[in-house]
Amino acid sequence: MMRILLFLGTNIAIIALISITFRLLGIDNLLAQNNVDLDMNALLIYSAIIGFSGSLISLFLSKFMAKKSMGVHLIEQPQSPDEMWLLNTVQQQAQAAGIKMPEVGIFEGAPNAFATGWNRNDALVAVSTGLLQSMNRDEVEAVMAHEISHVANGDMVTLTLIQGVVNTFVVFFSRIIGHVVDRVVFKVERGHGPAFWITSLIAQFVLGILASMIVMWFSRWREYRADAGSAQLAGRDKMISALRRLQQAKDPQPLPDEMAAFGISGAGLKELFASHPPLEERIAALQRGR
Repeated sequence: MMRILLFLGTNIAIIALISITFRLLGIDNLLAQNNVDLDMNALLIYSAIIGFSGSLISLFLSKFMAKKSMGVHLIEQPQSPDEMWLLNTVQQQAQAAGIKMPEVGIFEGAPNAFATGWNRNDALVAVSTGLLQSMNRDEVEAVMAHEISHVANGDMVTLTLIQGVVNTFVVFFSRIIGHVVDRVVFKVERGHGPAFWITSLIAQFVLGILASMIVMWFSRWREYRADAGSAQLAGRDKMISALRRLQQAKDPQPLPDEMAAFGISGAGLKELFASHPPLEERIAALQRGR
């Protein structure tokens, strides 16, 4: 649960920082009509700017953050036959998926892998040393095909847009709640008092947690789609074998929270807040031919 709180906290913190900055700059004063009622059109624009800024900033910094937080070593000049095989495998899969060759990297850790990047033709796919050591080449091939499918499907961008829409409505409704409390409870007739800002921030935090269930639902759905993509690129049996191998991992290492939604393996979070479906459900979906 701590991981999901940190994940949500990162997104909420960006929104809160932008909100406070707008407050200090006086931009939020544009929300009031005649200093009495909320201007809904202005509020919606204001909310969209804040909501999409956080998600877009995270998207454009995603590769940089991944490299730094995970200590990813990029394979630019292969130093071993395994690195050469990994590069060739990703290149073949990228061509088959119709995308440009992504950067390929390796990071230290227990079995896991992820894909990230601001668009499908400027992506990064990385795999852990633990995964390379614990899986055979067929299984690694399937895992990389899963990540390539994420890239080809444009999942990073789609998830960012969904997060932006969710953020927009979180900010929008939190300001409405703050306005109602300010007027009804504290009887402020003109402008906004301290209660508006305090209530808005509290409502923003609570609504942000609830709205994250929508984002996590999409994240789980796209895992099934990436598994199906891997089945097409590498073979269904290879992907099922890779997922079964992950089930056998005694101490799976979670990715940092900002990367969790882009990994191959989830961390067993509560169902509504989990970024990945249970491995047994993913295996069953593949066996049904989904």
